Amino acid sequence: AAPGGALGAMAAAAAGPWPELEAAARERRRELSLAGAAVAERVAAGGGRLPEALLALPLLQSLELSGCAALRELGPGVAAALPALHTLVLSRNALGPAGLGAGLGGPLPALRLLDLSGNGLEALPAALGGTGGGAGDAAPAFPQLRSLNLSANRLRELGPGLARAAPQLQELLLSGNRLRALPGGLLSPEGPPAPFPLLSRLDAADNEVAELGADIAALPALKSLDVANNQLRELPAALADCPRLKEANFRGNQLRDKRLEKMVNGCQTKAILEYLRAGGRGKGKAESAREDVRKKKREKQQKKDSGDGEQDEVEEASKLLVKVLHVSENPAPLVVKVSPGVKDVRAFIVCCVLKGVNLKPGNALKRFLTVQTKLHEDICEKRTVATIATHDLQLVKAPLTYDVQPPDELKIMPLGRKEIKAKDLLRQLQLEAEEQRKQKKRQNVSGLHKYLQLLDGKDNYPCLVDAEGAVISFPPITNSEKTKIRKDTRDLFLEVTSDTSLQICKDVMDTLILKIAELNRSALENKEGSGSDMELDALCGPGNLNLPLVVEQVRVVDMDGNLKVLYPSKTDLATVSSLLTVIR
Repeated sequence: AAPGGALGAMAAAAAGPWPELEAAARERRRELSLAGAAVAERVAAGGGRLPEALLALPLLQSLELSGCAALRELGPGVAAALPALHTLVLSRNALGPAGLGAGLGGPLPALRLLDLSGNGLEALPAALGGTGGGAGDAAPAFPQLRSLNLSANRLRELGPGLARAAPQLQELLLSGNRLRALPGGLLSPEGPPAPFPLLSRLDAADNEVAELGADIAALPALKSLDVANNQLRELPAALADCPRLKEANFRGNQLRDKRLEKMVNGCQTKAILEYLRAGGRGKGKAESAREDVRKKKREKQQKKDSGDGEQDEVEEASKLLVKVLHVSENPAPLVVKVSPGVKDVRAFIVCCVLKGVNLKPGNALKRFLTVQTKLHEDICEKRTVATIATHDLQLVKAPLTYDVQPPDELKIMPLGRKEIKAKDLLRQLQLEAEEQRKQKKRQNVSGLHKYLQLLDGKDNYPCLVDAEGAVISFPPITNSEKTKIRKDTRDLFLEVTSDTSLQICKDVMDTLILKIAELNRSALENKEGSGSDMELDALCGPGNLNLPLVVEQVRVVDMDGNLKVLYPSKTDLATVSSLLTVIR
C-alpha cells in the first residue's frame, strides 16, 4: 500500500466507486486496463487524476489507461505504490510534465515499457531527464526500461538526462513531435560517457529535423533509423559508420543531392550507406551497373521468347519479401477487442498492420482497389465467406472493438457518402439497386448492391469501432470514409471478417498480403523507360529494389483481454510460402 500522506493527497480524486479497481484488488490481478466513457467521466469528476484505490494494488505488473482526455495528473505516489510495474501505457491523455512528475517521482525498478504518446508533452518530466531531473550521479529512475514511446507530442528537444534515467533503452519512438536536431542533446557531452549502448531502434519521423548529426554513429547497437518526412537537406557520411544499421527510412526529405534523394525512395539501406561511404561518388560503378540491368532485361526477354517466361515469373515472385514484426518487439502493438455479441452474427475476425506500401506511382492506388475487388469476387466468393477491409493506419484511432449494434443505432460514414444509420443505408442501397435494374433492364446489379442480402434476418449488424466510438467498418457492406486509403498512404490496417471460419479469414489475409507485395514491387519495377529510372536501378544495384514490407502482428482478444487469435502466427502465410519469403 502507498504511504498515508500520498493516500490522503489523492483522497479528493475518488469520485464514486471504481469496480475495476475493486475487482483487481479482490482477484489480486497483475494486469489492468481502464478505458471507455465511464472511466473518463470518473476521472473528470475526480479532478483529472487517478483514484486512490489504484495505490492499493502492489502486485500490478501492467497498467493501461489511454484515450482519456480528462486525465491531467497521475497523482503522487504511483511509482512507490506499484514497484512491480513492468508495462505502463498512458497514451492519448492530457498528461503534461507536471502531471507526470508527481506520479513518476520515484524510481520504477522493474518498468520495461513506457508509452506516453499523444499527450501533448512540450518537455520531458523530470524523471525522464527533463528540467530538474536530478544530479548526474543519481541512480537511474528506470534502470530496466527497454522501450519508450514519446510519439505524437510537442517535444522540441531532448536532453542528456534521458540517457542517465534509462541507460538500458533499446527502442526510442519520437515520431510526430517538433524536434529540430537529431541526436541533438541526447548525446551531449554533459551526459554519460557511453550513452544508450543498447539502443537499436530510433524513430523520429514526421518532425522538423533539419540536422542529422554525425554523432549518430556513436550509437553502437543502432539497427533501425526512421527520419522520414523531416526537413533534412543532407545525410552525414558518418551514417555509413553505424556498425549494425540495417534499416533506414529517409523518405520525404528534400535532399540537395538529387541522386541520393532518388535512392532513399527506392533502394535498400545497404546501397544508400555505400553511396554515403563513397562520399556521394560512384558514377563509374553506376555505368557498369546500368549495363548489368540492360543485360538482365535482355536475358528475361530471351527466356520469354523461348517459352520460359512463366517459369521466370515464378522465380521473380519467389523473391518477394515480407518481414514480420512480433508483438513482443512492438512497443505499442495494436489490439482488437471482440464483444460476445458477434458470435451469433459474424464471429471471426483477423487483423494485421502492413507498413511500407507505395501507392503513389501511376495508377497504383486504382490497381490496389481492383485487387481487393477481385479477391472479394474470387477467394471471398462474392463476400459470402469473407470480407476484406483496408484502412489508412494513420487515421485509425486505437484501441478497436469488434462489436454488434442494432440497425437503427449503428451509424457510419460510408465511402463517398455522408454519415447515415445502417438501416437507412441498406434501404438507400436497395432503392438504388431497383433503379439500376430498371435503367439497365437486367436482373443482376453491381457494386455494393450485390451484398445486401447477406444481412437479411439479422437483428444486429457487425461493426469495427475505434477509440472515439466511430464505426470504421461495417462488414460485409462498406468501410468508413474516416479511414479511407489515399495515394500518400504508406501504412495499412487490414481486417478480414467471416461468419464461416477463422481459417478462411487467415487464408484470405495471406492472399491479400501476397497481392499487395506484388503490387508494391510492380510499382517500383514499372518506373522503367527513362534515363533517371535506369540510373536509380544502377545505383541501387541488382535486387535492391525488392524492399520488404513489414507485417506487424495484431492481437484479437475478448473483453477480458484473453487472446483469441494472433496474426500472423508462425504457421500463417504458409499458403503463399512458394511465392513469398517471410522474414521472422
